[in-house]
Amino acid sequence: VQLQASGGGLVQAGGSLRLSCATSGRTFSSYGMGWFRQAPGKERLFVAAITWGGSSTYYADSVKGRFTISRDNAKNTVYLQMNSLKPEDTGVYYCATKGYNGANDYTERYDYWGQGTQVTVSS
Repeated sequence: VQLQASGGGLVQAGGSLRLSCATSGRTFSSYGMGWFRQAPGKERLFVAAITWGGSSTYYADSVKGRFTISRDNAKNTVYLQMNSLKPEDTGVYYCATKGYNGANDYTERYDYWGQGTQVTVSS
């Protein structure tokens, strides 16, 4: 199973970025997907998750109303649209497949991870 995250970059506060995560090696439409981020020296934290069919989405309180997770099962890809970015959104963003039942915000519920893409928001 491979996950390839892309779309990160340097953006000013208030700007937008769209992250993509292309997957292969697994029936994509059978699994929930999640995005996490990790700031330097900090733990990896939950950002957003989406169910296998895309009917339900979940967000960390810090990104509600600004970020939107979506998926295209025909393209085996999950997206994270990030608007109104803040400096505290800076970090490496990881996509992951949710291979285990349970809470969406626990890293232990995810079994495969992408390599991460760097997002830097300047003030």
